[in-house]
Amino acid sequence: MPRISTLVPEKLSPVQRRVYDAIVAGPRGKVEGPLRVWLLSPDFAERAQELGAFCRYKTSLPPRLSELAILTTGAFWKANFEWHAHMPLALKAGLDPKALELIRTGKKPKFKRKDERTVYEVARELWSKHRISSALYKRAKKLLGLKTLVELVGILGYYGLISMTITAFEVSVPRGIAKPFG
Repeated sequence: MPRISTLVPEKLSPVQRRVYDAIVAGPRGKVEGPLRVWLLSPDFAERAQELGAFCRYKTSLPPRLSELAILTTGAFWKANFEWHAHMPLALKAGLDPKALELIRTGKKPKFKRKDERTVYEVARELWSKHRISSALYKRAKKLLGLKTLVELVGILGYYGLISMTITAFEVSVPRGIAKPFG
């Protein structure tokens, strides 16, 4: 059960409503999940959602790799809402459903594409070991380029924030939808 009740747009303060309207007017088109939690601190919500819009829509990573990073992070944190929201996007972007199911269940997938394997390994090493080995760093830098590697780490950090918000405040999946992580 969510720890924070659903915010009603008509009852938001003027500052909250300004941020709410900015989110709705942006590429997301709606305020859901952790964004609703963040509206309790509108200054935080404004800054976090702007970073999120960049991480989600404007990095140099193609959607396939971005969604892989997001789902790997969501699985690490067992963030039900995150998995629910991004699984359809990952499938649409062309990721292998079998690989995603292995990620969801904590198993290591085998990727046919080097870029997918590299993004997954960077995410897993950062989340599990809190650093990237020298060998993986060199491989990721060569394959992705330094700018894209920087943005990948940014995506992982931002979606770590998202996932922590989801788990800390028990942001739930929509009613009638099974929780991916129970």
